[in-house]
Amino acid sequence: MADGTRGWILFAALAGFATVSDLVSKSVAFASLGMPGSGRAAALLPPLLVLETNLNEGALFGMGQGLGLGFAAVSVVAIGGILALVARPATRDDTWMVAALGLIVGGIIGNLYDRLGLPGLRWHFPPERVGEPVRAVRDWIHFQLPGVIDWPIFNLADSWLVIGAGVLLVLSLRPADPGAPAANAPEA
Repeated sequence: MADGTRGWILFAALAGFATVSDLVSKSVAFASLGMPGSGRAAALLPPLLVLETNLNEGALFGMGQGLGLGFAAVSVVAIGGILALVARPATRDDTWMVAALGLIVGGIIGNLYDRLGLPGLRWHFPPERVGEPVRAVRDWIHFQLPGVIDWPIFNLADSWLVIGAGVLLVLSLRPADPGAPAANAPEA
């Protein structure tokens, strides 16, 4: 395929996969385990890996609680920036870059869906919020090593974001292509 179509297809496929896997897994987890505080959890590898639901109105590690709509706006801007980056032929020709950006966009969309309140959840607690729409990210994976680390509960969207960012970090460590023109070199 010519003209970067292959890059767009890979980007869209990975973004779609990441989004769908996140949203389906959240729906299944919340349908099976109920809302946070219901007391239901599923220990897969006790005590290392437990599935339990949580709602996060913040961002990374729960920071910025209550700023969900602000994070939603930042998410939309980030998606726009990534789309502009993928529109560049040099980006679309880099399979690893396109893959990383596709996973990142899929993760952003999965969490954005929740921040906008699209799952239709309603707060069941605290009493002053009962019945209000939930505009929070649905998390359901809890990893811990007792006495060492109790990792904040997360979801697949978070995992896709971290994997994509990790790939971008590795790509940034690649040596420069000696045949490529310098970024600041004037064009002849």
